[in-house]
Amino acid sequence: MSLPHAILTALLEKPSSGLELTRRFDKSIGYFWSATHQQIYRELGKLEQAGHIRALPSEQPTRGQKKDYEVLPAGREELAAWVTRPEDPRQVRDPLLLRLRAAAVVGGADMEAELVRHLELHRTQLAGYLAIAERDFPPERRVTREDRLRHVVLRGGIELETFWTKWLTDTLAELTDPVPGGEPSRDA
Repeated sequence: MSLPHAILTALLEKPSSGLELTRRFDKSIGYFWSATHQQIYRELGKLEQAGHIRALPSEQPTRGQKKDYEVLPAGREELAAWVTRPEDPRQVRDPLLLRLRAAAVVGGADMEAELVRHLELHRTQLAGYLAIAERDFPPERRVTREDRLRHVVLRGGIELETFWTKWLTDTLAELTDPVPGGEPSRDA
């Protein structure tokens, strides 16, 4: 149920076309809630049918032209109600963790190269988040509650990427330790 709410949030921030939404998902919301171009267009249609959004009037013929959408009062009410609904945390569903568990069962799988690849991806994402934090959220720009809410979302991403980089680094060290469960030999 979160994709329609992500779209409503993005449209309340700025009325946009489907293509603009896709670009914005790639640059901001997509860091924590991803969606394909097709999913966004499908949800726009559903939201429009539900009376939560409408296409803004255009002076040009609509066939083949982009449509900009805005949120209607019913959409704002739906988003406000969703924000206050209790929701349990989701369980972690990460294919890498499952693959490591499977490697323990089938044996012989050399996962180190994949772990290194994931580590580099998480380091890159962490560096990107830190650059955004430095550029967009210095302490003097976190004045309003809205700014602080945006910042805590980014900080959540920073902390998740920090966790993954540490966990992957520790996992690689454990898997490559020549003395399992012990200190590496100091003679080497």
